[in-house]
Amino acid sequence: MSQYVSRLAGTLVSPPRLRIPGHPRKPRRVAMLSVHTSPLHQPGTGDAGGMNVYIVELAKRLAAINIEVEIFTRSTTGGLPPSVELAPGVLVRHVDAGPYEGLAKEELPAQLCAFTHGVMQAWAGQRPGYYDLVHSHYWLSGHVGWLAAERWGAPLVHAMHTMAKVKNAALAEGDTPEPPARVIGETQIVRAADRLIANTSEEADELVRFYEADPGKVAVVHPGVNLDLFTPADGRAAARARLGLPQDAFVPLFAGRIQPLKAPDVLLRAVAVLLDRDPSLRRRLVVPVVGGPSGSGLAKPEGLHKLAARLGIADVVRFRPPVGQEALADWFRAASVLVMPSYSESFGLVAIEAQAAGTPVVAAAVGGLPVAVRNGQTGFLIPGHEPEAYAQALTRFIDRPELVDRMGLAASRHAQSFGWDTAASATADVYTAAVHDHRGRVRSHHG
Repeated sequence: MSQYVSRLAGTLVSPPRLRIPGHPRKPRRVAMLSVHTSPLHQPGTGDAGGMNVYIVELAKRLAAINIEVEIFTRSTTGGLPPSVELAPGVLVRHVDAGPYEGLAKEELPAQLCAFTHGVMQAWAGQRPGYYDLVHSHYWLSGHVGWLAAERWGAPLVHAMHTMAKVKNAALAEGDTPEPPARVIGETQIVRAADRLIANTSEEADELVRFYEADPGKVAVVHPGVNLDLFTPADGRAAARARLGLPQDAFVPLFAGRIQPLKAPDVLLRAVAVLLDRDPSLRRRLVVPVVGGPSGSGLAKPEGLHKLAARLGIADVVRFRPPVGQEALADWFRAASVLVMPSYSESFGLVAIEAQAAGTPVVAAAVGGLPVAVRNGQTGFLIPGHEPEAYAQALTRFIDRPELVDRMGLAASRHAQSFGWDTAASATADVYTAAVHDHRGRVRSHHG
C-alpha cells in the first residue's frame, strides 16, 4: 500500500501494490484540513513548521496525479480572500474562527465549533458528494474532519503528525505537558478515522500501543522532500560566500522552531564543551541558529540568547530569523553538519532536507530520525540529550574534515528515496483503500 521500513535491514521496501476487487477509483476531490497552521505561512515562524511543508508539497503532488485538493485553514489576518489558488488543482480556503491575531494554539479547541461552521458553509454551496474524502492533519483538524466526514458521508483519513502521549513520555526539562483534553481528542479521532497515516513504522506502533489503533487501519507513508529545491547545487563554498560565512569555518547548524522540544540549547551546550576543550576552535567556529520562538518557547523568546551569553559563546553563535525554503536550502549547503537534538520528532523532515542538500546530520535517536538518518553513514544518531555526546560527535567531523564530504555525499544519495511523488502516490493508495472500505460499510449498513 505504501513504502514501509523493514525493521531488520532498516531499508526502504516497496510492498506489492494494493489490489482491490472491482477497480475502485481514487477520489477526485479531497477536503484537507489544517486548522492551526496555514499552508501559506512561512515555516519556522510561530506554529508553522514541517507540517506546513508537508501539506503544501503533498497537495501539489496529489493535484499532479489528478486528485484536486481544497485546504481549509483558519484566517489569521483580516481581509484575506475566501480562497486562494496555491497551485493548479490546489485551493486554500480561509475560514473565520476566533480573533485573527494573538490566538495561541492552546486556545484553538474553543474555536473548533466556529471553524466547523465555516467548513460546512463552504460545502453547503456545492452539489452533494462534492468531496470524496476528508484528510485531516493534527488533532485539532481531526475533530473537524470527524464531523465533516460524518456529515458528508465521506471517509476520514487522519495524520497525527505528533501525539500527546508520545510527547509527554519524552518531555524536555521545563517543557509543558500536553493537556488531557488533547489525549481524549486524539483517542476519539483514532477510533473515528477510516485510515491513519503514520510517518514511520515506529509511529504506526505508537498509534497501536498508546491509542489502541486498529493495525489494519494504519498505513505508513514517509513524508517526502522537494528534491528539486534541496540539492547540493553549486556546493558549500558558493553557499558560504552568499551567506557571508567564512570558508574555513566549522559550521554546526540548528534550523527549526526555537522551543524546548527541539532542544537547540543542547547544541549550544555542546559548543561550550568543544570550546572548553580546545579554545583555539573559537577562531573557526560559527554556529547559526535559524528559526523563531514557538510553542512553550514563546514564554522566553530571549532564553537562547541569554544561554549563549551565560555559556560565554555569544561571539560564535549567529541567530537568524526563519527563512524561506530556497534560503534554507542554502543554509543547509553552507553548514558542515545539521544538529537535531529533538526530544520528540514524528519524522524529522529537516534532517532529510539537509541530507538532500549534501549535509550530514547529528540527531537524537528519537521518533522518525533513525529512519531519516543512517547512523554511521549519513550522520550520527545520539541516544539521549547529553551535550557531551553531541560534542563528541561534532569532534569527529572537526578532526576528520573529509568526513563532512564523504557523509554528505552518502546523505544526498540516501535522500533521493524520499521524493514527494513517491509519498503522493502512496497517499493516493491509502485514499483509494479508505474509499473502498467506506463504500463497503455503507453498502452492508443499507443491505
